[in-house]
Amino acid sequence: RIISIFVLSLLVHPLWAQFKLDLEAGGVLGTNYNDIRIPNVGGTMVDVSDELKVAAKAFYRIRAGYTFRNRHNVSVLYAPLTVKYTGNLAQNVNFNNTLYTTSDEVRVDYKFNSYRITYRYDFIANNRWQIGAGLTGKIRDADIRFRSNPKDNHYSNVGFVPLVNFYVGYKPNERWTAILEGDALASKYGRAEDIFIGVSHHFTPSIGLKLGYRVVEGGADNDKIYNFTWINYASAGLLITL
Repeated sequence: RIISIFVLSLLVHPLWAQFKLDLEAGGVLGTNYNDIRIPNVGGTMVDVSDELKVAAKAFYRIRAGYTFRNRHNVSVLYAPLTVKYTGNLAQNVNFNNTLYTTSDEVRVDYKFNSYRITYRYDFIANNRWQIGAGLTGKIRDADIRFRSNPKDNHYSNVGFVPLVNFYVGYKPNERWTAILEGDALASKYGRAEDIFIGVSHHFTPSIGLKLGYRVVEGGADNDKIYNFTWINYASAGLLITL
C-alpha cells in the first residue's frame, strides 16, 4: 500500500520528487562484544570478540530512495556484512552440538546481511531542521559458522524484523548538516539498533559527502539461540541527489 501511494504521488507531483542515493563505505573498527550460545540450552556461552582476534574488515552499504512532497521518504537498503574471528578459544565450546576445544585453531565467520525498506514522514522540514520518524521492514540474513579442520558447523537464520526509523538533521548553513539517524526496536525476545551519527557537506545541491560513526547492536534470546553483538564502524559516504 505504501509503495502504491509513493508511485501515485510521483505521477501526480513529479516536480516535487527527489531521487537520492547514499553510497556508504568504511572500516569495521571492531566488536565490543559478540556473545554466542547455540543451542541456548546446552550450548556454551562464548564471547568470540574477547577470546579470538577479529580481522580488519571493510564494509559497504547502498541506500536508494525518493523524497516526495518535501516530507515523505521511501528508501531501500542493502547492507552486507561478515566479520571474521580467528585463534584459540579460552574454553571448550559446544557450538550447535559440535565440540571445539582449546587446542583447536578456530575460525568464526559472523554474517549479518540486511535488506530493508523504509517509509519515513518528516514532521519538521525547513531550512534548518529535518526531523522525522517512520517504519522499516528488515529481512535479516544471518549465519554463524565455526570452523576447525575437520570440524565445520554453522547456524543460519533468515527472518523479518520490524523496526522504528528516525532521522534528525540540523543545517547551520546551506552546505553542512549534522545527522543522527537509524533504525531501532526492542522486545522481550531481543533488540536491534543501527544508528549513524555524523556530518555531511554538500559541494553542490546534487553532490555531497558524509563522515561519521555507525553502531550496530542487538541480538536474540529465544529457545534456539542466544546471540548479542556490538559492531563499530568508521563510515564515509557519497550522497547524490537528482
